[in-house]
Parts: sequence; structure tokens; C-alpha cells
Amino acid sequence: MKATNNFSYFRNDSNCTSDNKISQVIFPLLYTILFLVGITMNGLATWIFFKISSKSNFIIFLKNTVISDILMVLTFPFKILSDAKLVPWVLRGFVCQVTQVVFYFTMYISILFLGLITIDRYQKATSPFRTSTTRSLLGAKILSTAIWISMFTLSLPNMILTNKKKTPKNVKKCALLKSEFGLVWHETVNYICQLIFWVNLAVIVVCYMLITRELYKSYKRTKCAGKAASKKTVNLKVFIIIAVFFICFVPFHFTRIPYTLSQTRHVFECSAQKTLFYLKESTLWLTSLNACLDPFIYFFLCKSFRKSLLNMLCKHAPPSALGTRTAEQNEGDDTEETPL
Repeated sequence: MKATNNFSYFRNDSNCTSDNKISQVIFPLLYTILFLVGITMNGLATWIFFKISSKSNFIIFLKNTVISDILMVLTFPFKILSDAKLVPWVLRGFVCQVTQVVFYFTMYISILFLGLITIDRYQKATSPFRTSTTRSLLGAKILSTAIWISMFTLSLPNMILTNKKKTPKNVKKCALLKSEFGLVWHETVNYICQLIFWVNLAVIVVCYMLITRELYKSYKRTKCAGKAASKKTVNLKVFIIIAVFFICFVPFHFTRIPYTLSQTRHVFECSAQKTLFYLKESTLWLTSLNACLDPFIYFFLCKSFRKSLLNMLCKHAPPSALGTRTAEQNEGDDTEETPL
């Protein structure tokens, strides 16, 4: 009963909005940059991955990540137009009900697949000559499908329960469009997503501690200083995954719980709600940046992706650059993926 009263009381506090030039100009401009870069890079990545066969768990997880990133990037124009108020207020209702839900849906899919990619990289570090079997490939595909279905099942009620009548006033805050149970579900899903994030953060940190130990042991075994330096340069590429994860996802998840409480319960004053809104929007932009940084993971860690990209560039490169790109293409190991 207390929770219901809190939710009901929140609805009466609908005049605390954050409409100003920052949310109408700065953030739309930043998302426009992300959209242009993201659609270009992920469009290219999608085209390249369609030409690569799914012959390892690693590539299967990367393909799922690029699909997730493409879906995320396609939500950006709706947010840009809505926040900049360049379209009728009705679109804001659509953003609250559909595209915003898709955005978060794809965010946590990306987080889950980054966790799986990290586990795969750890296995590569401990068993560098391990190859994927038909059974393991099937398992990776089943796991990937299960992730999509599970996250969709969690997200769909957030669309259905955003079912209040839309007006120019209540579309300013998406929480005002949710039913009472919709607010409860939204808060519950937020806690589930927080759990997903923290579990994956723990997995990634532990895996990278173990990977670092393997790299150190490998470094100690190498007696030749020149050879060691060369190998170290290649090995450090794997740390791009943890760098992307910490840049994009960690700041937002320290902000999301208090922000969600400010949207679903009356526990903050208006000034605190506005501060949390700007923190959430700033860290959310960093989360969106993930769609532009993931292609660097594909390039540095997936030899098949890098080889296909360089082959494509060679077709359009002048003769003078052909030799350099061919040398880059042949650099590294003879296996499917960049070694640790």
C-alpha cells in the first residue's frame, strides 16, 4: 500500500520538468554525431559480417553484438527529433512507449554479449589452440537466441504498460504514461538489469585478472626482449573490451537506480530530480557511444573481420597503398582470431 501511495504521489509531481536548451540543443546535437558515425561504422560491420561464416563462438557473439548496435543506433533519430522538439508531441509518446524501450533492450543485450566475448577471450588465453566444434557452435547459437528472447520478454511489458492517454503535458515524462503496475514493472526490470550489469562487470573483471596473469606468465617465458615487446603489443589489444565496458556502461549504472527512483517514487525534491536527469542523460550518451566503439573490438580482435575489411579497402586503394595494406592483412597469426 505504501508503494502505491508513493507512485500515486509521484503523479501529482508532474510539473518538475527539465525542458531547456541543454536537453533541446546539446544532447540532440551529440546524438546526431553518434548516429552519423554509428550508422556508418555498424552498417559497414554488418555488411562485412554477412560475408563471414559463423565458424567460432567468438564470431557468433560478435554478430549478435553488431545486430544489437544497429538496432540501438536506429533509435537515435527518434530521440533527436523528440528532444529537439522538431516534431509534434505525439512522437514523444512513441519514443516513451517503443524506441526508448528498444534502446534499453539492446543496451543489455550488448552488455551480456560483451560478457560472453570476454569469457571466450579468457578461454583463448588458456587454450590458444582450442577450436570450436559443431556442438559448441550450436550451444553458442542457442545461448544467443535465449538472450534475445529473455530480454524481449522483460522489455515487452514496458511497451504494453505505457498505456495512459497521451497529452502534450504527460509526454514530457515517460513515467507519467505508465499505469500503476507499469511503474512497478519498470522499477523491477531496472533492478533485474542492474543485476545483469553487475554480474557481467564481475565476470569481466575476474576474466581480465586471469587474462593478465596468463599474459604475465607468457611474458616471463619469453627470454628475448625484442620478441617479448612485439608480442606484448599484440596482446594488449584484448584489453579494448574492458576499456569499452568501463567507458560506456559503468558511469550510467551508478546513476540509474537513483534516477529511476526519482521517476517512479516521490523521494527527491525537484532540484535533485533535475540534477539526476542531467547525470542520466550524460551517462546515457556514454552508453550510446558503445555502438561506435564496438567496431574497434571487431577490427582489433577478429582476424576474419579485419581481413575482410582490408580486402575491401584494397579494391579501392591506389597502387601505392596496396603493398602496405597487404602487409597489414598478413600480419599476425594463422588462426581465425587474434591470439592473446
